[in-house]
Amino acid sequence: MDAVVISRIEAAQLEAAPIRPEWIRAGQPIARCAELSRAGDGQAMSAVWDCTAGEFDWTFGGDETVHILEGEVVVETEAGPRTLRPGDVALFRAGSTCRWRVPVYVKKLAFCREPLPKAALLAIKAVRKAKRMLRGGRGSQPAGALAGAAAT
Repeated sequence: MDAVVISRIEAAQLEAAPIRPEWIRAGQPIARCAELSRAGDGQAMSAVWDCTAGEFDWTFGGDETVHILEGEVVVETEAGPRTLRPGDVALFRAGSTCRWRVPVYVKKLAFCREPLPKAALLAIKAVRKAKRMLRGGRGSQPAGALAGAAAT
């Protein structure tokens, strides 16, 4: 497995990624997607996704951070509607449902992460706390800083 994966969005071969028919509220949106990269453990991935005009509900299975590349979308949540345009970044938490209204076209770069089970999260927190205690409570350091310190 390569340590670095490099992809070009422009070269991505988008394939049909139909929106579930029961989620569509208006129009006939056509969605396409291409995976750009995937973490070694399969828990995270990046993809490019686009969609034509329409309105639909979307339920996020995992956490998804999107960066709008082209076009726009109006996202309706319990907090009200928000328009996302090129350059905007938004985080959609796992389990959330939003209504997406695409006036003409939207293209996004998506970073998706599957949520860890609660038991795994508790174990990670316990390990981090133990590491802080071993360091004498000096506060948290980036993971790379810990790895670098261990190597010296």
